[in-house]
Amino acid sequence: MNVLLTSHGSTGDIYPMISLGRALIAGGHKVSFATTPFFREDVKAAGIRFVRVPPDWDGSQFAESMKTLHRAKSPLRQLRMIYRQASEFLTETVEILENELQGKDLFVGSYLFPNFKAIAERKNVPFALVCFCHNVVPNDTLPPDVVPGLSMLPEPLHKLWVRLWWKISSGVIDATINNELKRVLSDARLEPTSGFCLKPANLVLVAVSPGVMKAGLTGIDSRFNFTGYLRYQTPDDSKTETILNHFCQGERVPLVTFGSVTFDSARAEMREFIANWPKNKKLILQAGWAQFDEGENHENILIIGKASHDQVLRHASAVLHHGGAGTTASVLHSGVPQVIAPQIADQGFWANQVVRLGVGLKASPRGWPQQAPRFLQKVSSEEAFQRRAKECQSILNQENGQQNAVALLEQYVGSGPDPT
Repeated sequence: MNVLLTSHGSTGDIYPMISLGRALIAGGHKVSFATTPFFREDVKAAGIRFVRVPPDWDGSQFAESMKTLHRAKSPLRQLRMIYRQASEFLTETVEILENELQGKDLFVGSYLFPNFKAIAERKNVPFALVCFCHNVVPNDTLPPDVVPGLSMLPEPLHKLWVRLWWKISSGVIDATINNELKRVLSDARLEPTSGFCLKPANLVLVAVSPGVMKAGLTGIDSRFNFTGYLRYQTPDDSKTETILNHFCQGERVPLVTFGSVTFDSARAEMREFIANWPKNKKLILQAGWAQFDEGENHENILIIGKASHDQVLRHASAVLHHGGAGTTASVLHSGVPQVIAPQIADQGFWANQVVRLGVGLKASPRGWPQQAPRFLQKVSSEEAFQRRAKECQSILNQENGQQNAVALLEQYVGSGPDPT
Protein backbone atom coordinates (compact mmCIF):
# COMPACT_ATOMS: atom_id res chain seq x y z
CA MET A 1 0.00 0.00 0.00
CA ASN A 2 0.91 3.62 -0.46
CA VAL A 3 -0.46 5.37 2.64
CA LEU A 4 -1.00 9.01 3.57
CA LEU A 5 -1.18 9.78 7.29
CA THR A 6 -2.21 13.10 8.79
CA SER A 7 -2.58 14.39 12.34
CA HIS A 8 -2.62 17.80 13.96
CA GLY A 9 -1.98 18.99 17.50
CA SER A 10 0.68 18.44 20.13
CA THR A 11 3.19 15.62 20.62
CA GLY A 12 0.52 13.21 21.82
CA ASP A 13 -1.31 13.59 18.51
CA ILE A 14 1.80 13.17 16.36
CA TYR A 15 3.94 10.43 17.89
CA PRO A 16 1.28 7.67 17.66
CA MET A 17 1.02 8.37 13.94
CA ILE A 18 4.81 8.20 13.62
CA SER A 19 4.61 4.82 15.35
CA LEU A 20 1.94 3.67 12.89
CA GLY A 21 3.97 4.96 9.96
CA ARG A 22 7.08 3.07 11.04
CA ALA A 23 5.05 -0.11 11.49
CA LEU A 24 3.57 0.25 8.01
CA ILE A 25 7.03 0.76 6.52
CA ALA A 26 8.29 -2.31 8.40
CA GLY A 27 5.38 -4.20 6.84
CA GLY A 28 6.52 -3.28 3.34
CA HIS A 29 4.31 -0.25 2.69
CA LYS A 30 5.07 3.29 1.56
CA VAL A 31 4.15 6.07 3.96
CA SER A 32 3.89 9.86 3.89
CA PHE A 33 2.93 11.89 6.95
CA ALA A 34 1.28 15.30 6.52
CA THR A 35 1.70 17.43 9.61
CA THR A 36 3.07 20.79 10.75
CA PRO A 37 6.73 21.80 10.23
CA PHE A 38 7.21 21.89 14.01
CA PHE A 39 7.41 18.08 13.86
CA ARG A 40 9.32 17.86 10.57
CA GLU A 41 12.56 16.56 12.08
CA ASP A 42 10.76 14.00 14.25
CA VAL A 43 8.99 12.60 11.19
CA LYS A 44 12.11 12.54 9.03
CA ALA A 45 14.23 11.01 11.81
CA ALA A 46 11.70 8.19 11.98
CA GLY A 47 12.32 7.43 8.30
CA ILE A 48 8.95 8.71 7.08
CA ARG A 49 8.38 11.08 4.15
CA PHE A 50 7.28 14.45 5.53
CA VAL A 51 4.53 16.54 3.93
CA ARG A 52 4.07 20.08 5.18
CA VAL A 53 0.62 21.34 6.17
CA PRO A 54 -0.11 24.55 8.09
CA PRO A 55 0.23 26.14 10.56
CA ASP A 56 3.93 27.02 10.39
CA TRP A 57 4.12 27.67 14.11
CA ASP A 58 7.18 27.54 16.32
CA GLY A 59 7.23 26.24 19.89
CA SER A 60 6.16 29.52 21.46
CA GLN A 61 3.11 29.73 19.19
CA PHE A 62 2.10 26.15 20.01
CA ALA A 63 2.53 26.94 23.70
CA GLU A 64 0.32 30.03 23.38
CA SER A 65 -2.30 27.93 21.59
CA MET A 66 -2.23 25.49 24.49
CA LYS A 67 -2.77 28.36 26.94
CA THR A 68 -5.76 29.51 24.89
CA LEU A 69 -7.31 26.05 25.12
CA HIS A 70 -6.71 25.96 28.87
CA ARG A 71 -8.53 29.29 29.30
CA ALA A 72 -11.61 27.76 27.66
CA LYS A 73 -11.98 25.44 30.70
CA SER A 74 -14.73 23.03 29.56
CA PRO A 75 -13.94 20.25 27.03
CA LEU A 76 -16.68 21.45 24.66
CA ARG A 77 -15.35 25.02 24.68
CA GLN A 78 -11.85 23.66 24.14
CA LEU A 79 -13.12 21.69 21.15
CA ARG A 80 -14.68 24.88 19.80
CA MET A 81 -11.33 26.67 20.14
CA ILE A 82 -9.47 23.87 18.34
CA TYR A 83 -11.72 24.23 15.30
CA ARG A 84 -11.69 28.02 15.48
CA GLN A 85 -7.90 27.90 15.26
CA ALA A 86 -8.02 25.26 12.51
CA SER A 87 -10.50 27.18 10.35
CA GLU A 88 -7.81 29.69 9.37
CA PHE A 89 -5.70 26.96 7.77
CA LEU A 90 -8.33 24.45 6.67
CA THR A 91 -8.66 25.34 2.98
CA GLU A 92 -4.90 25.20 2.38
CA THR A 93 -4.63 21.95 4.37
CA VAL A 94 -7.36 20.30 2.29
CA GLU A 95 -5.69 21.37 -0.97
CA ILE A 96 -2.38 19.84 0.12
CA LEU A 97 -3.99 16.61 1.32
CA GLU A 98 -6.01 16.25 -1.87
CA ASN A 99 -2.90 16.66 -4.01
CA GLU A 100 -1.01 14.17 -1.86
CA LEU A 101 -3.77 11.56 -2.19
CA GLN A 102 -2.97 11.14 -5.87
CA GLY A 103 -1.79 7.54 -6.26
CA LYS A 104 -2.42 6.63 -2.62
CA ASP A 105 -4.21 3.45 -1.53
CA LEU A 106 -5.23 4.58 1.95
CA PHE A 107 -5.79 7.81 3.88
CA VAL A 108 -5.52 7.68 7.69
CA GLY A 109 -6.34 10.70 9.84
CA SER A 110 -6.77 11.49 13.51
CA TYR A 111 -10.20 11.48 15.13
CA LEU A 112 -10.38 15.30 15.38
CA PHE A 113 -11.06 15.66 11.64
CA PRO A 114 -13.51 12.97 10.48
CA ASN A 115 -14.76 15.34 7.77
CA PHE A 116 -11.49 14.72 5.90
CA LYS A 117 -13.36 11.65 4.69
CA ALA A 118 -14.76 13.85 1.90
CA ILE A 119 -11.25 14.31 0.49
CA ALA A 120 -10.72 10.55 0.38
CA GLU A 121 -14.10 9.99 -1.26
CA ARG A 122 -13.30 12.49 -4.03
CA LYS A 123 -10.15 10.50 -4.78
CA ASN A 124 -11.86 7.11 -4.27
CA VAL A 125 -9.37 6.23 -1.53
CA PRO A 126 -10.35 4.25 1.61
CA PHE A 127 -10.41 6.39 4.75
CA ALA A 128 -9.67 5.36 8.34
CA LEU A 129 -9.19 7.20 11.63
CA VAL A 130 -6.96 6.77 14.66
CA CYS A 131 -8.43 7.58 18.07
CA PHE A 132 -6.00 8.17 20.94
CA CYS A 133 -8.53 7.99 23.79
CA HIS A 134 -11.53 5.69 24.17
CA ASN A 135 -13.67 8.32 25.88
CA VAL A 136 -15.18 9.03 22.44
CA VAL A 137 -16.04 5.38 21.70
CA PRO A 138 -19.80 4.75 22.14
CA ASN A 139 -20.72 1.71 24.21
CA ASP A 140 -23.54 0.33 26.36
CA THR A 141 -21.64 0.54 29.66
CA LEU A 142 -20.40 4.09 30.22
CA PRO A 143 -22.00 7.34 29.04
CA PRO A 144 -19.90 10.29 27.84
CA ASP A 145 -17.62 11.86 30.46
CA VAL A 146 -19.89 14.63 31.71
CA VAL A 147 -23.00 12.45 32.10
CA PRO A 148 -23.79 10.59 35.36
CA GLY A 149 -23.55 6.82 34.91
CA LEU A 150 -26.69 5.91 36.90
CA SER A 151 -25.39 2.36 37.30
CA MET A 152 -28.17 1.66 39.82
CA LEU A 153 -30.75 1.53 37.01
CA PRO A 154 -32.01 -1.87 35.80
CA GLU A 155 -29.81 -3.08 32.96
CA PRO A 156 -32.27 -2.39 30.08
CA LEU A 157 -32.93 1.15 31.33
CA HIS A 158 -29.24 1.78 31.96
CA LYS A 159 -28.40 0.71 28.41
CA LEU A 160 -31.06 3.06 27.02
CA TRP A 161 -29.75 5.90 29.21
CA VAL A 162 -26.17 5.40 28.03
CA ARG A 163 -27.09 5.06 24.35
CA LEU A 164 -29.32 8.14 24.47
CA TRP A 165 -26.49 10.25 25.83
CA TRP A 166 -24.02 9.00 23.24
CA LYS A 167 -26.47 10.07 20.55
CA ILE A 168 -27.03 13.46 22.19
CA SER A 169 -23.30 14.04 22.73
CA SER A 170 -22.45 13.14 19.15
CA GLY A 171 -25.06 15.62 17.92
CA VAL A 172 -23.79 18.39 20.20
CA ILE A 173 -20.21 17.85 19.03
CA ASP A 174 -21.34 17.84 15.38
CA ALA A 175 -23.17 21.14 15.88
CA THR A 176 -20.20 22.70 17.70
CA ILE A 177 -17.74 21.77 14.95
CA ASN A 178 -20.04 22.78 12.10
CA ASN A 179 -20.79 26.14 13.70
CA GLU A 180 -17.07 26.96 13.93
CA LEU A 181 -16.29 25.74 10.40
CA LYS A 182 -19.40 27.00 8.61
CA ARG A 183 -17.54 29.85 6.90
CA VAL A 184 -14.84 27.63 5.43
CA LEU A 185 -16.51 24.26 4.77
CA SER A 186 -17.66 25.19 1.27
CA ASP A 187 -14.29 26.75 0.34
CA ALA A 188 -12.53 23.63 1.60
CA ARG A 189 -15.09 21.42 -0.17
CA LEU A 190 -15.81 19.48 3.00
CA GLU A 191 -19.10 18.09 4.20
CA PRO A 192 -20.43 19.12 7.61
CA THR A 193 -19.45 16.77 10.42
CA SER A 194 -22.07 14.10 11.06
CA GLY A 195 -21.81 11.31 13.63
CA PHE A 196 -18.55 12.46 15.25
CA CYS A 197 -18.88 9.81 17.97
CA LEU A 198 -21.27 7.32 16.37
CA LYS A 199 -19.89 6.81 12.85
CA PRO A 200 -16.78 8.89 12.20
CA ALA A 201 -15.32 6.39 9.68
CA ASN A 202 -15.83 2.82 8.53
CA LEU A 203 -12.66 1.83 10.40
CA VAL A 204 -11.44 3.48 13.60
CA LEU A 205 -8.23 2.30 15.23
CA VAL A 206 -8.62 2.90 18.96
CA ALA A 207 -4.97 3.15 19.96
CA VAL A 208 -5.27 2.09 23.59
CA SER A 209 -4.83 -1.22 25.39
CA PRO A 210 -7.66 -3.73 24.95
CA GLY A 211 -6.44 -5.69 27.95
CA VAL A 212 -6.21 -2.76 30.35
CA MET A 213 -8.75 -0.24 29.04
CA LYS A 214 -11.48 -2.15 27.18
CA ALA A 215 -12.37 -4.49 30.06
CA GLY A 216 -16.04 -4.22 31.03
CA LEU A 217 -17.13 -2.17 28.02
CA THR A 218 -19.96 -3.75 26.01
CA GLY A 219 -21.92 -2.89 22.89
CA ILE A 220 -19.02 -1.39 20.93
CA ASP A 221 -19.71 -1.08 17.20
CA SER A 222 -17.49 -3.22 14.98
CA ARG A 223 -16.02 -0.14 13.30
CA PHE A 224 -14.11 0.62 16.54
CA ASN A 225 -11.09 -1.66 16.98
CA PHE A 226 -8.90 -1.53 20.10
CA THR A 227 -5.43 -2.19 18.70
CA GLY A 228 -3.19 -1.55 21.67
CA TYR A 229 -1.02 1.53 22.07
CA LEU A 230 0.89 3.11 19.18
CA ARG A 231 3.98 4.37 20.98
CA TYR A 232 6.99 6.04 19.41
CA GLN A 233 10.10 6.80 21.45
CA THR A 234 13.06 8.82 20.24
CA PRO A 235 16.50 7.25 20.81
CA ASP A 236 18.14 7.66 24.21
CA ASP A 237 20.36 10.71 24.56
CA SER A 238 23.73 9.73 26.03
CA LYS A 239 24.36 13.14 27.62
CA THR A 240 20.96 13.07 29.35
CA GLU A 241 21.62 9.54 30.55
CA THR A 242 24.94 10.56 32.10
CA ILE A 243 23.26 13.45 33.89
CA LEU A 244 20.43 11.23 35.16
CA ASN A 245 22.82 8.55 36.39
CA HIS A 246 24.94 11.10 38.23
CA PHE A 247 21.91 12.68 39.88
CA CYS A 248 20.04 9.50 40.81
CA GLN A 249 23.06 7.51 41.99
CA GLY A 250 21.31 4.22 41.31
CA GLU A 251 18.11 5.16 43.11
CA ARG A 252 14.71 5.79 41.55
CA VAL A 253 13.52 9.38 41.94
CA PRO A 254 10.06 10.99 41.53
CA LEU A 255 9.56 12.61 38.12
CA VAL A 256 7.41 15.63 37.21
CA THR A 257 6.51 16.18 33.56
CA PHE A 258 3.71 18.22 32.04
CA GLY A 259 4.82 17.56 28.47
CA SER A 260 3.24 19.84 25.89
CA VAL A 261 0.68 21.27 28.32
CA THR A 262 1.12 24.80 29.56
CA PHE A 263 -1.22 27.44 30.96
CA ASP A 264 -1.16 30.98 32.30
CA SER A 265 -0.48 30.02 35.92
CA ALA A 266 1.80 27.06 35.15
CA ARG A 267 5.02 28.68 36.35
CA ALA A 268 3.43 30.06 39.52
CA GLU A 269 1.85 26.71 40.33
CA MET A 270 5.14 24.91 39.75
CA ARG A 271 6.88 27.32 42.12
CA GLU A 272 4.25 26.52 44.74
CA PHE A 273 4.75 22.78 44.20
CA ILE A 274 8.53 23.15 44.58
CA ALA A 275 8.01 25.15 47.79
CA ASN A 276 5.94 22.26 49.15
CA TRP A 277 8.42 19.60 48.06
CA PRO A 278 10.54 18.16 50.92
CA LYS A 279 13.94 19.84 50.80
CA ASN A 280 15.78 16.57 51.48
CA LYS A 281 14.04 14.60 48.69
CA LYS A 282 15.33 14.37 45.13
CA LEU A 283 13.09 15.26 42.19
CA ILE A 284 13.45 15.21 38.40
CA LEU A 285 11.59 18.04 36.63
CA GLN A 286 11.16 17.99 32.86
CA ALA A 287 10.93 21.51 31.44
CA GLY A 288 8.36 20.75 28.71
CA TRP A 289 6.52 23.36 26.65
CA ALA A 290 6.05 25.46 29.80
CA GLN A 291 9.86 25.74 30.02
CA PHE A 292 9.81 25.04 33.75
CA ASP A 293 13.02 26.08 35.48
CA GLU A 294 11.65 26.43 39.01
CA GLY A 295 13.99 24.77 41.47
CA GLU A 296 17.07 25.17 39.26
CA ASN A 297 19.12 26.31 42.27
CA HIS A 298 17.85 23.47 44.44
CA GLU A 299 20.58 20.84 44.87
CA ASN A 300 18.01 18.03 45.07
CA ILE A 301 16.09 19.02 41.94
CA LEU A 302 17.31 18.11 38.45
CA ILE A 303 15.80 19.96 35.49
CA ILE A 304 16.03 18.22 32.12
CA GLY A 305 14.90 19.13 28.61
CA LYS A 306 13.45 17.04 25.82
CA ALA A 307 14.00 13.31 26.27
CA SER A 308 12.10 10.14 25.51
CA HIS A 309 9.61 9.01 28.13
CA ASP A 310 11.16 5.56 28.35
CA GLN A 311 14.65 6.89 29.01
CA VAL A 312 13.57 9.14 31.88
CA LEU A 313 11.06 6.67 33.32
CA ARG A 314 13.80 4.10 33.88
CA HIS A 315 14.98 6.40 36.67
CA ALA A 316 11.53 7.21 38.12
CA SER A 317 9.96 5.88 41.31
CA ALA A 318 6.63 7.61 40.55
CA VAL A 319 5.43 10.25 38.11
CA LEU A 320 3.39 13.43 38.45
CA HIS A 321 1.99 14.53 35.10
CA HIS A 322 -0.89 16.21 33.29
CA GLY A 323 -2.69 13.10 32.10
CA GLY A 324 -2.06 13.27 28.38
CA ALA A 325 -2.87 10.06 26.53
CA GLY A 326 0.74 9.47 25.49
CA THR A 327 2.25 10.25 28.87
CA THR A 328 -0.28 8.06 30.68
CA ALA A 329 0.52 5.22 28.28
CA SER A 330 4.26 5.62 28.81
CA VAL A 331 3.94 5.53 32.59
CA LEU A 332 1.70 2.46 32.39
CA HIS A 333 4.33 0.75 30.24
CA SER A 334 7.04 1.67 32.75
CA GLY A 335 5.36 -0.17 35.62
CA VAL A 336 5.64 2.72 38.10
CA PRO A 337 2.72 4.46 39.85
CA GLN A 338 1.49 7.88 38.79
CA VAL A 339 -0.29 10.99 40.01
CA ILE A 340 -2.29 12.99 37.48
CA ALA A 341 -3.15 16.68 37.78
CA PRO A 342 -5.47 17.02 34.75
CA GLN A 343 -5.66 20.36 32.95
CA ILE A 344 -7.60 20.12 29.66
CA ALA A 345 -9.50 17.87 27.25
CA ASP A 346 -9.38 14.13 28.00
CA GLN A 347 -6.89 14.42 30.87
CA GLY A 348 -9.55 14.13 33.56
CA PHE A 349 -10.74 10.94 31.90
CA TRP A 350 -7.23 9.47 32.00
CA ALA A 351 -6.87 10.46 35.65
CA ASN A 352 -10.08 8.57 36.43
CA GLN A 353 -8.76 5.54 34.54
CA VAL A 354 -5.56 5.57 36.59
CA VAL A 355 -7.61 5.63 39.79
CA ARG A 356 -9.89 2.85 38.48
CA LEU A 357 -6.88 0.66 37.73
CA GLY A 358 -5.37 1.27 41.16
CA VAL A 359 -2.07 2.47 39.67
CA GLY A 360 -2.20 6.03 40.95
CA LEU A 361 -4.09 9.03 42.28
CA LYS A 362 -5.88 12.05 40.85
CA ALA A 363 -4.91 15.51 42.08
CA SER A 364 -7.04 18.61 41.76
CA PRO A 365 -6.40 20.66 38.60
CA ARG A 366 -5.86 23.72 40.79
CA GLY A 367 -4.90 22.21 44.13
CA TRP A 368 -2.18 19.89 42.86
CA PRO A 369 0.76 22.02 44.12
CA GLN A 370 -0.34 21.27 47.69
CA GLN A 371 -1.57 17.70 47.11
CA ALA A 372 1.04 16.24 44.78
CA PRO A 373 4.02 16.00 47.18
CA ARG A 374 1.89 13.94 49.55
CA PHE A 375 0.35 11.88 46.74
CA LEU A 376 3.75 11.07 45.22
CA GLN A 377 4.96 9.84 48.58
CA LYS A 378 1.83 7.71 48.98
CA VAL A 379 2.00 5.95 45.59
CA SER A 380 5.77 5.47 45.97
CA SER A 381 5.51 3.83 49.37
CA GLU A 382 2.31 1.77 49.28
CA GLU A 383 2.74 -1.72 47.90
CA ALA A 384 -0.73 -1.90 46.34
CA PHE A 385 0.07 0.86 43.83
CA GLN A 386 3.40 -0.76 42.97
CA ARG A 387 1.79 -4.16 42.46
CA ARG A 388 -1.03 -2.91 40.24
CA ALA A 389 1.39 -0.85 38.14
CA LYS A 390 3.48 -3.97 37.51
CA GLU A 391 0.38 -6.02 36.69
CA CYS A 392 -0.73 -3.49 34.08
CA GLN A 393 2.79 -3.36 32.66
CA SER A 394 2.74 -7.14 32.27
CA ILE A 395 -0.51 -6.98 30.27
CA LEU A 396 0.81 -4.20 28.04
CA ASN A 397 4.02 -6.10 27.34
CA GLN A 398 1.92 -8.83 25.72
CA GLU A 399 0.17 -6.45 23.32
CA ASN A 400 1.43 -5.19 19.96
CA GLY A 401 -0.57 -2.17 18.87
CA GLN A 402 1.54 -1.50 15.78
CA GLN A 403 1.18 -5.04 14.44
CA ASN A 404 -2.56 -5.11 15.13
CA ALA A 405 -3.10 -1.71 13.48
CA VAL A 406 -1.22 -2.66 10.32
CA ALA A 407 -3.12 -5.96 10.03
CA LEU A 408 -6.46 -4.15 10.35
CA LEU A 409 -5.50 -1.57 7.72
CA GLU A 410 -4.29 -4.25 5.32
CA GLN A 411 -7.53 -6.16 5.78
CA TYR A 412 -9.55 -2.97 5.32
CA VAL A 413 -7.89 -2.10 2.03
CA GLY A 414 -7.49 -5.71 0.93
CA SER A 415 -3.82 -5.26 0.16
CA GLY A 416 -0.55 -6.78 1.26
CA PRO A 417 2.89 -5.15 1.16
CA ASP A 418 3.73 -3.02 -1.85
CA PRO A 419 5.72 -5.22 -4.28
CA THR A 420 8.01 -2.31 -5.13
